[in-house]
Order: sequence, then C-alpha cells, then structure tokens
Amino acid sequence: MKRVLIISYYWPPSGGAGVQRWLKFVKYLRCFGWDPILYVPHNPEYPETDPSLIKDIPDGIEIMRKSIWEPYDAYKKLIGRKKEERINASFLSEKKKNKVLENLSVWIRGNLFIPDARKFWIRPSVTYLSRYLENNTPDVIVSTGPPHSMHLIAMPLARRFSIPWLADFRDPWTNIDFYKDLKLTSWADKKHHQLEKTVLKSADAVTVISETMASDLQEIQPRNYDVITNGYDPDDIPEQDDPSILPDEKFSIAHIGTMVSSRNPVPLWEALKILVNENEGFAHDLEIKLVGKVDFTVMDSIDSYGLTQYLKRIEYMPHDEVVKCQLQSRVLLLIINQTPNAKMILTGKFFEYLAARRPVLCLGPADGDAAKIMKQTGAGLISDFADTIGMQKNLLDLYSSYKSGKVSVGSHHIEQYTRKELTRRLTEVFDRIMDGRINP
Repeated sequence: MKRVLIISYYWPPSGGAGVQRWLKFVKYLRCFGWDPILYVPHNPEYPETDPSLIKDIPDGIEIMRKSIWEPYDAYKKLIGRKKEERINASFLSEKKKNKVLENLSVWIRGNLFIPDARKFWIRPSVTYLSRYLENNTPDVIVSTGPPHSMHLIAMPLARRFSIPWLADFRDPWTNIDFYKDLKLTSWADKKHHQLEKTVLKSADAVTVISETMASDLQEIQPRNYDVITNGYDPDDIPEQDDPSILPDEKFSIAHIGTMVSSRNPVPLWEALKILVNENEGFAHDLEIKLVGKVDFTVMDSIDSYGLTQYLKRIEYMPHDEVVKCQLQSRVLLLIINQTPNAKMILTGKFFEYLAARRPVLCLGPADGDAAKIMKQTGAGLISDFADTIGMQKNLLDLYSSYKSGKVSVGSHHIEQYTRKELTRRLTEVFDRIMDGRINP
C-alpha cells in the first residue's frame, strides 16, 4: 500500500469546518490503496472541539503529534480576554471589543505573524519530520491550509527528500475574505504574496475547493489546479424515514455554522420583518434557528428588525447532532459572505445541506460557484443579497411548500460530492504526481 504524509493543524478533537475535509479523506484513503500518516499539533488552540468526530479516524493509522507554541496567551492579555477563553476563527466577535486594543491586535496578527500565528511550529516541525523521513519515506506529502504555515513545513521537506508534494487550499491565502482587514504594511503584504506565490509555484500539485478559486490563483501563478470540492459523508446522514427525526412544527429557517459580520444577511432580516408584519400566519409559524457562533453585529441586526422573538439560538452542537438538526429544519439557510471573493466561496456545510434534501435558501451571487451547484442539483432557491423583493418571493414560495406539507426536495446528481468519491479523485492526483506527471 502506498503511503501519504499529511501535515495538518486541524485534527480531532478539533471541531468546526477546518477539520472535516482531511478527516474524511483519511477515512477513505485505504479504499484506494493509500495508507495515511498524520502529523498534527499536540496542544493546539482550537476555536472549538467535537469529540464525536474521533469515530471517523481509521484504526491503526500512524499519528505523530508535536507540541506547538502559539502566541495566544499574550494576545488574550492584550485584548482583555481570560486565559481559558477560546479565540474564534476569522474576525468573529461574539461581544463588542475595545476598538483601540482590537486594532492593535489585528495589526500585530497581520504584520508580525506571517503567514499566521502557527509560524512558530514551522522550524521545529521541519527538524522533527526530517529525522522521521530519513528512515521513513512516504510516496507523497500533503499540506493543507489555512493555516498556511503548514505549506511552509512541507515545502523544504519535499525539496530535501525529493518527495512529491500536494498543497491543498481549503481557503484562499491573500484573497481570503478578511485579508483586507489585517491592516498590513506594504512590506507585510508583499511578504504574504511572495510566500503564496512560492508555494503555488513549488508544489507538484495544488488542490482547491472551487472553480473560481482555481481561476483566481491562475492570476497569481499560472499552472494546473485540481478542483476537489468539499462534500458529504453518507455515513453521517440518518435515513430520511428515521422515526426519531421529525420535521419541526414551525417554519424553521436554520443556519448551521459560524455567522461572521460579513455573512450578516441584513436584507433577509428586512424581508422577514416585512412578511411578519403583512402575514399573520407567517408570523405565527416562523422560527429562525442559528446553530453555531454568531457575531454580535448579527444579533444587533435581528433585534433592530424586531425578530428576536422568533429566534432560537444553539451555540454549540456536535456534528452528529448537527446532521439531525438539518433534517428537522424546514429550510436550510446558506449565506455567502458579502466580500470580493464571494463567487468562489463553497462552504463545507453546503454539501451536507444537499445530502439532507431539505430546501436550501441561498443568499449570494447568482453567478457564483455555490449558485451553479444549486442550479445543477435543484436544491433550492437563490436570492441576490441586494434583491429584497426576490427574497420575499422565495421565502413565500418555501412557506407555501411548508404549508402544503412538503418536507424534502429531490436534489439530483449529488453523488459526485460524496466524501468517498472525492477521495478517489484525490488519489488520482497522488498517482499522477508520483508518476511525475505534474502538469505545471
């Protein structure tokens, strides 16, 4: 069996979106003749944990763990956080912060920790893995980012030991939605771009999660990019006729996952307010479910539109409970960040929405990658962020289906997004670069 060394920051018991992609690849790699070896941190600062994911780790795989130092204790002191508090990903703030301290901490983050706060793990990891590789040679090395420090661990190892290297981009680097908020100096901005370009140029293969991301990276470094989207695992999805999972009595509109400020759907709150005021039945039946961490700006918006009485908040839910929640909900809300890179955003949760076969209400660009898949699969309705009237119409159409007793939608052609099928495609990339067919 061929062997692949995977360098990842996120690994169970980490929860959230960052861990899912490679946990599921690892789960199915042996089905295609590849034995995974994991290199992960021993004591990471994960934003959230989910022990329920441990069950997906295959028996008997080799997992190497090395301690990591992250500057979060000093960061917490600077912004007035308690030592035991977790640091959220992106720029999510569940509480209002001191603006001066926040701006200072953001400047430090963007300009001193390049490419990210895990940079201090690079040198120790290269030293540790060099000793390992002197006696153990995998057929392929994989690094997955963000954090993009993982690529800077893999790059010198691939060069020194002449091992084919795949760099996986789960999110962009310099075109990630919050990059413009990092308050970068011209020197720091140049450094980020230089490192990104070097990784893209040096890797034997680069995988990305959407067609638009591939096109975007072509502008930075022309080469072949393999698009392997995120997906869903049928093992995670309960049977549609499971008697223990009953649809919500209310017309529940559920958003699963983190809702940062750039994902705050103000036009949706406006549309819901109009419908609540105009339609007594709609007001009686409505329930807004937010499952996951929510930025304080979102809560302020909901309150300002008089929708707090319809809100049901669930701050944390293990993944196995999340999939049940998706099946219980009447509408699944997919919100694309209102950022310049909106067209390329394909959240991992989207594919589980497809598998749940509940109608999806997508808010985002009608010509984006998510909208394209929505149309191909017939999964639901799309509303542009600026189209409040169209949003009202879509909400009423979904409400009409709810009143008529319709629960599911017949999403089609979604089998191509199963985690096992995506793993098969991944191993084709492994085989190609192992054979020297790099397609630069």
